[in-house]
Amino acid sequence: MASFLLFLSIISFLFPFISSSNSSTTIPLSFLNTNTNQDFYQKLTHLASFSLARAHHIKNPQDSSISNIPLYPHSYGGYSITLPFGTPPQKTPFVMDTGSSFVWFPCTKKYQCSKCPVSSQKNPTFIPRLSSSARVLGCLNPKCSWIHPKNSPKSLCHDCEFRNRTNCKHACPPYMIHYGSGSTAGIGLVETLNLPNKKIPNFLVGCSLLSSQQPAGIAGFGKGMSSLPSQLGAKKLSYCLVSHMFNDIPKSSMLVLDTVYEKSKNLIRTPLLKSPFVAGRNALAGYYYVGLRKITVGEQIVKVPYQYLAPNSKGNGGTIVDSGTTFTFLNHVIFVPVMNAFVNQVKGFSRTEKIERLTNLRPCFNVSGHKIVSLPEMKFHFQGGSEMVLPLANYFSIVGENDVICLTMVSDSRLELSTGPSIILGNFQMQNFFVEFDLKNDMFGFRHQVCK
Repeated sequence: MASFLLFLSIISFLFPFISSSNSSTTIPLSFLNTNTNQDFYQKLTHLASFSLARAHHIKNPQDSSISNIPLYPHSYGGYSITLPFGTPPQKTPFVMDTGSSFVWFPCTKKYQCSKCPVSSQKNPTFIPRLSSSARVLGCLNPKCSWIHPKNSPKSLCHDCEFRNRTNCKHACPPYMIHYGSGSTAGIGLVETLNLPNKKIPNFLVGCSLLSSQQPAGIAGFGKGMSSLPSQLGAKKLSYCLVSHMFNDIPKSSMLVLDTVYEKSKNLIRTPLLKSPFVAGRNALAGYYYVGLRKITVGEQIVKVPYQYLAPNSKGNGGTIVDSGTTFTFLNHVIFVPVMNAFVNQVKGFSRTEKIERLTNLRPCFNVSGHKIVSLPEMKFHFQGGSEMVLPLANYFSIVGENDVICLTMVSDSRLELSTGPSIILGNFQMQNFFVEFDLKNDMFGFRHQVCK
């Protein structure tokens, strides 16, 4: 950590070259492979562990017009977009993440990523000196407080003499951001974002010089001021997630950002709830909360205590939608009755504890020799009476050579109600759903369809 901070303290020496209508954009959304050598058991184990690590972060966060964008799925369980920044534009891949609100890319030829696969080192990095529009974010720029919300401009610019404060040329202090599976650190830039049909000047983006276990940049799509939708002034955000194959095939769907509002048709809707504002836990305000009221497995209603379904004054409890999580996380007191509901209703198949230990998924059933497998239907019931009926492929996955199936949801008995959301709806459960975040009217809409 000491060397990490020391490196950040000399960041300025790396930048001697920088001085201190249409209504929609569509961007391709697709799958980054972090380890092509993993077998399927290893991949599921990794994804289950990643989802739990992500849940740790989500529950204990540390502060720190229409456009169409291709959205790609990846074998590590996330989805990515490619965005061009700079003048002339430099294209960079980003993980699409509705659970955070900061946009950053790997930056300069000196970028270092520890504990990252060798293959990820081939990902392009942004080179500020090749862009005529790149500028280091100044400490007096109001956007500096987006990165450091706890600090006042006076404290951020403490190196400036008071009488010269209006002409202060000091850079905004470096940032350090923690995620469930790693961290990143760097300095803020204001740069031009080149969308397919428009240019967004003075866009706040992080120039990360060091990262740990973060093989690509992250585009935050949360509710915070620094997120991509917020900086674009988007009134709607929508996407359709192509099926997980965990093999990085070049298949994508579209992510759409609307700055002119027009109500979508044929959607099932439920309100986006007001996010809790808790001192010292600013990240909670950037999450998309929905009012999940109950879960049914087959004909059985899973009993969930009310305090787990709505966030309290400390920000604990409730349900969020998070594209950065792969497998849906359920607090232990919710997961156990869900698991038991399947165990009690699935007849004729034995549980395989060996596979459960290997993958960290449960329950797992041995279906060897069966051509037809019948499993209970799973539904999420939301505020207002809306229901999300999950296709079987969205909550069970085949493991091995078609002889074992496992529930693709995770839990951890150590993550109790005492911290953060109780339920985190991950992208695996949202595959082949069109989902829409109506930011103008605070509504979450969805419909089941084949995404392509």
